[in-house]
Amino acid sequence: MDFSMILPAVLIVSGIGLIIGLVLAIASAVMAVPTDEVVEAITEALPGANCGACGYSGCAGYAKALKEGKAKLGVCSPGGDEAVMAISEILGVEATSVCRTVALVHCMGSCDNTDTRMDYQGISSCAAAAALHGGNSSCSFGCLGLGDCEKVCPYGAITVCNGVARVDSSLCKGCSLCIASCPKHIISLTTDVRQGVVRCSNTDKGAQARKVCKVACIGCKRCEKVCEAGAITVTNFKAVVDGAKCNGCGACVEACTQGCVTMYLPVTEK
Repeated sequence: MDFSMILPAVLIVSGIGLIIGLVLAIASAVMAVPTDEVVEAITEALPGANCGACGYSGCAGYAKALKEGKAKLGVCSPGGDEAVMAISEILGVEATSVCRTVALVHCMGSCDNTDTRMDYQGISSCAAAAALHGGNSSCSFGCLGLGDCEKVCPYGAITVCNGVARVDSSLCKGCSLCIASCPKHIISLTTDVRQGVVRCSNTDKGAQARKVCKVACIGCKRCEKVCEAGAITVTNFKAVVDGAKCNGCGACVEACTQGCVTMYLPVTEK
């Protein structure tokens, strides 16, 4: 083989590669976006869940807003007090306590309390089942029990037990990923304080609601009448608790004949 014929081609290709490399290096230096060390430090102090529970697109967006003074410190539930302390040191401000929030499933439609209206044999996904005539549960408002929320929870706080999702509040970080995954929209965030909660999402009239679920809210207003704090109202045949007004007295729980109003206990009381 005559290497004298190959050598020029090798040199040309190497030269082109060297020139392109130099051009890219210069371009990266000229067009580089300046980084904010404070924002980077805050981002590293956050949990990196990028869940959006703070109201921003992700941890980087929240960090930028904190640096610019546009966001409040202490709204990152997944980060907790540890993140607050770290960020307060970075910003040189006083630390605030985190208002801990946890996910709450507004449904008690277990296999013991509801029936199925068809034999679903499709993809094991709540979203897929909901697209097929609303799912196989007799209650069109209830949990489908196929675990989409369980699959997206990065903390292992949700499990499907006896056909309905349940949240372990001691593990929940309030990231809200489960809320976004639920096609029935029966999961919400609530503050981790003692309060009455309505574990039902059915808005049908009482007779129809009771027909599809033994523990459905029937809109009887017994809970509303006994609540001295005015924390419970019945709208569209379903009771709703205003957690900000609830004093945790438990009168609503005792008044509910269906058993769908229960007392939520914070982690410190369990």
